Amino acid sequence: MSNVPITVAYGDGIGPEIMKASLLVLQEAGARLDIETIEIGEQVYLRGHKAGITDHAWDSLQRTNVFYKAPITTPQGGGYKSLNVTIRTAFGLFANVRPCASYYPSIDTRHPMMDMVIIRENEEDLYAGIEHRQTREVYQSLKLISRPGSERIVRYAFEFARKNARRKVTCFTKDNIMKLTDGTFHKVFKEISEDYPEIKSEHWIIDIGTAKLADQPEQFDVVVVPNLYGDILSDVAAQLTGSVGLGVSSNIGEEMAMFEAIHGSAPDIAGRGIANPSGLLLAAVPMLIHIGQGDVAEALHNAWLTTIEDGIHTRDIYQTDRSSQLVGTMEFAQAVIARLGREPERLRPVHYGQESPMDAHMPTTTIVSEKALVGVDVFLDWTDADRDPQALGKKLEAEVNTSTLKLTKITNRGQNVYPGEVHAAFFVDHWRCRFESPDNQPVTHMQVLELLQQANAAGLDFIKTEHLYTFDGKAGYSAIAGE
Repeated sequence: MSNVPITVAYGDGIGPEIMKASLLVLQEAGARLDIETIEIGEQVYLRGHKAGITDHAWDSLQRTNVFYKAPITTPQGGGYKSLNVTIRTAFGLFANVRPCASYYPSIDTRHPMMDMVIIRENEEDLYAGIEHRQTREVYQSLKLISRPGSERIVRYAFEFARKNARRKVTCFTKDNIMKLTDGTFHKVFKEISEDYPEIKSEHWIIDIGTAKLADQPEQFDVVVVPNLYGDILSDVAAQLTGSVGLGVSSNIGEEMAMFEAIHGSAPDIAGRGIANPSGLLLAAVPMLIHIGQGDVAEALHNAWLTTIEDGIHTRDIYQTDRSSQLVGTMEFAQAVIARLGREPERLRPVHYGQESPMDAHMPTTTIVSEKALVGVDVFLDWTDADRDPQALGKKLEAEVNTSTLKLTKITNRGQNVYPGEVHAAFFVDHWRCRFESPDNQPVTHMQVLELLQQANAAGLDFIKTEHLYTFDGKAGYSAIAGE
């Protein structure tokens, strides 16, 4: 079989050490690879590349569509973009797949039966990174959830469960509060689950669900979540297995895939030869399966399991009652190489076919609905008159009202403060003023502009607007508390 081209980045901190060790094991295991090496990370950032990657590196990724990546360091200070987020969005790596399994009794854990996979949406949510400072006191981060994005990741989770003989898919959201964004994700989950009657499905609110996962992780199998929740949950789950240093991350798109450890660059131990290469080495397992080399993935993974079972451990997982030998980075790699061709006796051996269980071609539906503009939320930076909402409301009713748009509510930090009395002394300088058309009659953009011209003439600093739309007659915006 011909070699498969892949792009490799050695990264920062401990990255070069663990990548060197991992590639040595891959070579000895018989991986059929043509490696293109690129530079990414701290030094690239400091040379003026705000995303930490050069044009040459982009060219390599576009050629190979497979990225094997060591951890990097992002310089402190503002102005630097997350390289992972940049690559995920540029190449459409919408699915982040993180297996979290215990290796008991070889590695100590309170949850010996834990074996779950967390599938995290990878492109949307708060990780879109759209933030603004709107007033002297208030900052904003936009949470973006799309129906097509939700459909892709949820269907991917169910397909993954089906192809990997998993029994259940669990969804986590906070749709009791975020009824439109998280509500859409949950609604899509319920709809798609009906296409997979042989797989059990369930939903948890993220807070109590996280508590349940931390206490009884063996109750979960495949978990599908929006981006931010997935980032948090996957680290919690990895730590429950015994060490975040063993965590693996696969980032899957329609064409490209990126494989990495979930831990950071650990500059405090860089150059000492003591880092555990297991996270990066195990990230090669799904990569090899992805490129059709399941035989090599199987040999490598079983050799790693045998090494762990034999008690050959690096410092992060070493325990005197469970370990037989404390080793460094390259010693651990040599121990894995020495066990190629063996299978563990107590830990469960793995067996992989040549077909990838991570096919990413997920169809989405097209939603057609009648959209109508029926109002506008106008956000003001306003501190006059001791921040009295009654004074602001009266000023708006007197000076900023058109024949088609009328003031209905004012909120401060989401709390309804006008009309009506408010028994609260703490207000910030950020006010949402809702103007709606009578009986939800459609309005035009020109009528919204007329309203803003009146606000400007009244000396009000409007810092943002959000149009209020209905879709097939149903509100596409959240109600204000008390409505």
